[in-house]
Amino acid sequence: MLNVNSRALSATRIQYGELRGAPLYMITLENAAVTVQLINLGATITALYAPDKAGIQKNVVAGFSNPLDYLHNPAYFGCTVGRYANRIAGGRFIVEGREYQLPVNNDGNHLHGGFEGFHTRIWQVIQSGQSDEEASVIMEYVSADGEEGYPGTLTARVQYVLDDRNQLHIRYTAHTDKSTPVSMTNHSYFNLSGFEQPLITEHLLTINAKTYTEKSDRNIPTGNIVPVSGTPLDFTRATRIGGHIHEIPADRGFDHNFVLQSADAPAAILEDPYSGRTLRIFTDQPGIQVYTANYWDGNIKGQQGKPYLKHGAVALETQAFPDSPNHAHFPDTILSPGDIYRRHTIFAFDVQ
Repeated sequence: MLNVNSRALSATRIQYGELRGAPLYMITLENAAVTVQLINLGATITALYAPDKAGIQKNVVAGFSNPLDYLHNPAYFGCTVGRYANRIAGGRFIVEGREYQLPVNNDGNHLHGGFEGFHTRIWQVIQSGQSDEEASVIMEYVSADGEEGYPGTLTARVQYVLDDRNQLHIRYTAHTDKSTPVSMTNHSYFNLSGFEQPLITEHLLTINAKTYTEKSDRNIPTGNIVPVSGTPLDFTRATRIGGHIHEIPADRGFDHNFVLQSADAPAAILEDPYSGRTLRIFTDQPGIQVYTANYWDGNIKGQQGKPYLKHGAVALETQAFPDSPNHAHFPDTILSPGDIYRRHTIFAFDVQ
């Protein structure tokens, strides 16, 4: 277990620019072992330093070296995704008898909130600070009625909390004045070697899921929930990511939503035998999308100074099921006026 001196907890904020008349901030949350760097453009994790078995800190998430590069972030490095993470079929859904059409930005579907989703927006830094137990920042974004086609003015907040046990908590809340679908997630890509190993094919992955949402060739759920047993998607015990990654040629790797079981156990455990780093993910979300950077091609040289290659990292996106507004038997994602959207995910770091 990593050791932390809780007195080292700190939260700092510096302004590095301005965009559309709003300040751009870099926020650093730090304890003696883990450092998290964030920006309020997209409420984005830009770097996350964690120690290996020798105590050496490396940045284990994908990101740009220059924070201004996040103005164009087509891979969604580290950002907060919304209003709706993942895909909505044809960009269409019906709420309270009215059909809404969202922009389609991915193979005829609506993906990750559209062309100008939450990842492109400047979030207001509401509060940052530290105590003996944690360092934290709260960011807020008000999404106007009709933005990207969604109904209702939605006020969304994300709170990042680094505690004295090397756990990064991400807490989402939102409220609306019209019924609207909501599913927010963080889109960090992890390579626990700190990209010292260019691929994550030797990483071990465990997922607390016996089933997944079957999908069509357009990456949209068919509505069927099917077993992982006997498929390349069986991660019910620690399994090399590279063991079956080439058995899904249509997706070029993994890009699937798993149906999570008990929230008391980790939703996923990612282990890197090379560095000894381990990431445990806990969540109250019903699903987790596993995406293995299937279209990275080496054109981006990341913050670590290494080119980002196909299968160079894995995104573990805790979220609602894709296309839930169009599947009545999926967990409900419609937020109504007077209700509060609350979701909580934890990234817990350790070494083996």
